[in-house]
Amino acid sequence: MKTKAPDPKIIDVDVTAVSEALERMRPGSSPGDHALVASIVQSHILLLRLFREGRSALARLKRLFGWANSEKTDDVCPPVSGENDADGVDDAKATPDTTGDADAGDGATTKGHGRIPAQAYPDARHVDVAHETMHAGGICPCCARGKLFEMSEPSTIVRIFGQAPLAAVQWDCQRLRCGGCGGVFTAKAPEEAQGPKYDDSAASMMALMRYGTGMPLNRLAHLQKNMQAPVPASTQWEVVRDRAKDLQPVYDELVRRAASGRVVHNDDTHARILAFMGERRAELVKDGELPNPERTGLFTTGVVAETSDGAVALFFTGRQHAGENLADVLAERARELGPPVQMCDGLDRNLPKGHDVILANCLCHGRRQFVDEANNFPAECRHVLEELRIVFRTEVKCRRRKLAPDERLALHQQESAPVMERLKSWMQTELDDKRVEPNSGLGKAFNYLLARWGPLTLFLHVAGAPIENNICERALKMAIRHRNNSLFYRSERGADVGDLYMTLIHTAQLHGVNAFEYLTALLRHVSDIADDPAAWLPWTVHATLAGRAAPARQAA
Repeated sequence: MKTKAPDPKIIDVDVTAVSEALERMRPGSSPGDHALVASIVQSHILLLRLFREGRSALARLKRLFGWANSEKTDDVCPPVSGENDADGVDDAKATPDTTGDADAGDGATTKGHGRIPAQAYPDARHVDVAHETMHAGGICPCCARGKLFEMSEPSTIVRIFGQAPLAAVQWDCQRLRCGGCGGVFTAKAPEEAQGPKYDDSAASMMALMRYGTGMPLNRLAHLQKNMQAPVPASTQWEVVRDRAKDLQPVYDELVRRAASGRVVHNDDTHARILAFMGERRAELVKDGELPNPERTGLFTTGVVAETSDGAVALFFTGRQHAGENLADVLAERARELGPPVQMCDGLDRNLPKGHDVILANCLCHGRRQFVDEANNFPAECRHVLEELRIVFRTEVKCRRRKLAPDERLALHQQESAPVMERLKSWMQTELDDKRVEPNSGLGKAFNYLLARWGPLTLFLHVAGAPIENNICERALKMAIRHRNNSLFYRSERGADVGDLYMTLIHTAQLHGVNAFEYLTALLRHVSDIADDPAAWLPWTVHATLAGRAAPARQAA
């Protein structure tokens, strides 16, 4: 019985060695046979290259659609037997976003436990419950000697009830009619019943639901209808649109503050504005009303500036890309401040033309090149990822210790600089000795780092220079969430309104300020905002409100 031949083993092919072998075979074979074998070998090499490129493209697609669970080194390149991740803190994913989780061992419960203490509900309606049989000052029923006293901390029970995001209150004012003259007398409505139909807090909630959490107006309208407090989608838009102009001075002030930042991060994500798409765009081009008609891209740019007052997040949606939007921000920068450090990825369109910056590139983006190639070159990619893990762990250490910029620079120069220099030398040697094909996925990953080595390692030379662009990418998640849910803006005006609210909401969140309370406070003091917008920024609003409340308390 004839047995089936085993499947051939797929091996890595050295192109140079194959070419030399084919030349050695040439004298002993006919020209036709040699050409046939050469074609078969070259087809194998091509198929192998396409297979590897396909795996890399698949890795990028999985990350794009959120199917990639982790980019940690031990998940991308599983450790060999006996290896162990000693401290559980990994690389780029552990820097700044998960350091809090890494520090959670100080008395914190396990991540994802879902339990929230009663102190986390400061605005909950409190109901005092007295003891059914005892009272303070009474005799203890157990020992019959001591007197009872009230403890400072009551036993607390928290229950959560469902309610609509927008609650309707109806005042039924009594009406009396005279039986003789027919006169009608209506009870005076209380003070809280006065004002427009949609309160400032309602406008804040609409803006927060749409631009802060990504809930489309139509979806909120359906929810409100189910809760028997209907608010049409068109009405929601009119409310947030009309209130946006009152908040414009604060937005403009945040742009001015961001322009003075010592470090600015920027990045892009694609956007959709129907006015600049499809048939609408064709009409604008036909009528000559669209500048630069050859430009088709639509973007939402995120700019996060690290200022002396803290972080400021700005959003810009339209036809300009990240570099142009950053240039508009830096146009507000005072010349005596000098150039800021700019953190971005390696795309040229992120650079602000006409403005001097100290360029830093995101090391996470460089690291991701090797994550995508880990299936094709596991040993080499694991080596790079393990070396970079040392650097990111040092960054985590700096954050945990809350080091000053100079102290952080010294620690990185001590611990990270030798690692990065060793990695650079190894990659260059691999390319020079032709152990890595420059046009392969691994070679391109090497060249990505080597071509941008100065900006990628700026954190080793300039105090305060960031190591990655994660803070800006997290900011852009707000715009991406809105795009994934609401799909598009109808007009350029709609995009401007969204940018304004996202800027106010995310900047407030970066400062630990309740975004709903912040927007409500702004809308209730619109006349004061126009006079002094600097007093109504997320980091100044509490002091401003406290200063206004003090005279009122003294007068009372």
